[in-house]
Amino acid sequence: MQENKEIRLDTGEVIRERLPRQSRYIPKFVIRGLAKLICEDELNEVARLHGHKTGVDFANGVIQYLQASIRVVGEENLPNPGDGRYIFVSNHPMGGLDGLAIISLIGSRFDGKVKFLVNDLLMAVTPLKDVFLPINKFGRQSRGAASQIEEAYRGDGQMLSFPAGLCSRLHDDGTVSDLAWQKSFVTKAVEYERDIVPMYFEGENSKFFYRLARLRKRLKVKFNLEMMFLPREMVKCRGKQFTLRVGKPIPYKSLNAEAPMAEAERIKQICYALAKQ
Repeated sequence: MQENKEIRLDTGEVIRERLPRQSRYIPKFVIRGLAKLICEDELNEVARLHGHKTGVDFANGVIQYLQASIRVVGEENLPNPGDGRYIFVSNHPMGGLDGLAIISLIGSRFDGKVKFLVNDLLMAVTPLKDVFLPINKFGRQSRGAASQIEEAYRGDGQMLSFPAGLCSRLHDDGTVSDLAWQKSFVTKAVEYERDIVPMYFEGENSKFFYRLARLRKRLKVKFNLEMMFLPREMVKCRGKQFTLRVGKPIPYKSLNAEAPMAEAERIKQICYALAKQ
């Protein structure tokens, strides 16, 4: 198997690049602890084995490395290549494997012609740069990025989206589910005449992840601290089976363009209803 020598995560180097002045005061044992925390060794092993791949092939490689299996229910609801242009939307329970599974399933079906709207921080995952379209979650969207998104919607490829943006959170009633879905996928579906395919991914992160997110929110810490643990959460998926459920396409002509937020919530409920089928 070809070994990739270009892609390698070095936590200390990242800290020195991002915090050039402060990094000299950070003890080495703290950097080593952080490297272990984010599973640096496992991530570099993935890069060594599969970093030379891109797009769907890389997603398949990571799933293979994790020895995870994805069971697809409702595959007959998936459109066939050549049937049209769609927006595939799903809940976002895990923040890693769920996205890879969707890239693998939809990308394989449509010959890799897919674009995934993601947090711009994920553009650091270079093997998926051709699939990802960056969305700035912490500031204004650049004109270049906005232009790329519009071009993708106009194009012939399929669009993939987690409308919640962030992965699911633990709520006061003890349930784990997405935060509110954003309306943009509804407005884009109408504007670019794309039917919407609802999906539901069955899976959860650890209780620690959700409790940390709640604690951060209570302490009013703006920095998304729990995001640092997502690589560890993905590594914990090793050897497990997950289910991805696909619903029937929702025609864009059936959407109420005057109430996109309400439509976004309605489609979110359609996705979650798939879990009961």
